[in-house]
Amino acid sequence: MTGSVTTGPATANFATAGAGTHAKDRLSIWQAAFVIARRDFTAILFSKAFFFFLIGPLFFLAISAGAGLLGASAASSADSPKLAVAMAGEDTAAFAAAHKELDELIGMPDILSIDPAEADNTQALLADKDRNIAAVLTGSLAAPELVGTQERLDRWEGDVALIAANAAGTAGEFPPVTMTATANSSANTRSANVATGTGALTLLFMLTMLLAGMVLSNLVEEKGNKIIEILAASIPMDAVFLGKLFAMLAISFVGIAVWGTVAGALLFFGADALPAIPAPAVGWPLFAVLFLVYFAMAYLLIGSVFLAVGSMAPTVRDVQTISMPATILQLCVFFLATFAMTKTGSAIELFAVLFPLSSPYAMVARGAQEAALWPHLLALVWQIMWVAIFVKAGATLFRKKVLQSGSTPKERRTRRRFFGLGPKIPLDQMG
Repeated sequence: MTGSVTTGPATANFATAGAGTHAKDRLSIWQAAFVIARRDFTAILFSKAFFFFLIGPLFFLAISAGAGLLGASAASSADSPKLAVAMAGEDTAAFAAAHKELDELIGMPDILSIDPAEADNTQALLADKDRNIAAVLTGSLAAPELVGTQERLDRWEGDVALIAANAAGTAGEFPPVTMTATANSSANTRSANVATGTGALTLLFMLTMLLAGMVLSNLVEEKGNKIIEILAASIPMDAVFLGKLFAMLAISFVGIAVWGTVAGALLFFGADALPAIPAPAVGWPLFAVLFLVYFAMAYLLIGSVFLAVGSMAPTVRDVQTISMPATILQLCVFFLATFAMTKTGSAIELFAVLFPLSSPYAMVARGAQEAALWPHLLALVWQIMWVAIFVKAGATLFRKKVLQSGSTPKERRTRRRFFGLGPKIPLDQMG
């Protein structure tokens, strides 16, 4: 998607104002940045290209299905739900020994031996997020009693009967399993939260990659038709950088508002036909706010990189080559955050939270899984600091490189020597 901006009276006024005023009469950097942002925002918002850009993602519904599959995969890769065993007497030890033998042959659910006294409060055990208990087994080998969600009861009833029969030495006679269904367990809640977090992380990545390309294409187009030189003669290049970056962020929010409205309408009218979406740990209203804030952080970070990269591209053809490392970096960041979200509290998740480019993705996934709000406050302060660093560094590089339309003589000589071309020698001097 390219934001076509043509020269006209508004653009010419920049040059006229720059030529007719002294430096002391120029706008401040933030005032000039606002002028550039308003100019770019208006030009792109009312362009035909932006309209087709808005309807384009509607053809990517298949990607949403893929994101759902990824969420299911991430949920299954999280900590396995455990069966807590608290049987009478020595039955727990015998059950564990039989489980170990069978698990090596056919695979059994993970078990956790606990004190029988803890089994008096099965709801507390099922709500224990640290141990990730999905069901509790009590009673004896001859009459096991299984408590858990209906899904786990249906899945583990046969396994419990088989292990109990082998532990009691009656492999041919399976004891009846008394089952008591509960409403939910921390294991089911965690799996649902992981799926929601993965879906939100994937959506955030897709929106960032889809919308961040606008800032690059817009810059290269203006650099190619020399509009950027007219702007440079009128206002500081730092203001051009800031204006373009925040204009594209505003355009991105317009796109999100349109797509969000369509998605909300589909969910409202098709709620009965669609599966229920698990609620995030922080609740839907706050999660939506966090998603938008983390999108802004992610966009400003990668947008600064793309603008700086675009300033180094002498022609439109060079953009793809020069921007490829930034695109690959974004993919690596996405895979890092997706892997880290299944290991909440681990070193890899802490690294994903602290690394600037992956921090917004890791934190939006954490918002789906953990209800605590203070980590988000700390993460936002951390991300805002890095946004300032990236914007400052990007603006500096932008100011130095954006007006260079080609290679310098020194760079051309260096390339000739590197490829073995060397200086040309006249024929009459060849020995």
